[in-house]
Amino acid sequence: MNQPLAQQAYGKIIEMILSGTLMPGDALQEAKLGETLDMSRTPVREAIKRIEAEGLAEQDGRFLKVRTLTAAEVEEIFFLRGVLESYCIRQATSVPVTLLDELEKRVRHLQRHGPGEEDEQRRVDDDLHRTFALSSRSEVMVSTIADLRRRTCMFDHSNLPHRFLKSCEEHLEMLDAVRAGDAGRAGILMAEHITRARDAILERLALSPERTAE
Repeated sequence: MNQPLAQQAYGKIIEMILSGTLMPGDALQEAKLGETLDMSRTPVREAIKRIEAEGLAEQDGRFLKVRTLTAAEVEEIFFLRGVLESYCIRQATSVPVTLLDELEKRVRHLQRHGPGEEDEQRRVDDDLHRTFALSSRSEVMVSTIADLRRRTCMFDHSNLPHRFLKSCEEHLEMLDAVRAGDAGRAGILMAEHITRARDAILERLALSPERTAE
């Protein structure tokens, strides 16, 4: 019931962080944010929990305070993702064709109709990358990749709109390579996909107020 409102609250708070309205060190206070966003405390609380889980807030005494990703953290996250996910997708040539076809159908729907509501774009992205990660047959690998992806999932189509259609195209190319059994090409495509995502995030971070002032 509260999920759509929680998503709205999350998006608005993330935008406040990226725009500099909320700066590193600022406390995330439910009542104050609820008043600012004209929302009740429940969806704001859920949004704050999600932001904390993604590593963008940390406990400091009695308060949960904003922190932002550094360029060095982004570099590290995407280096690890590049190594792990490229390995996983090279093992994915045994994924059932029916599953690949279903993922392709969902990606093409996004291409035609846009990212949609209620995080459809995020769900498709998560399901596709998780499908490849599962090919490793390693629970540690799957959970590590999920955690790394969670740390930068704030940078979705709303913050990086120019990446939306390009990312869809890259996903389709990876699915084609896996379907064709071309493990080498699939690994290369995944590495390129992750590098482009990294570069887009670093470019977006460079525009944040505390960095442009330096």
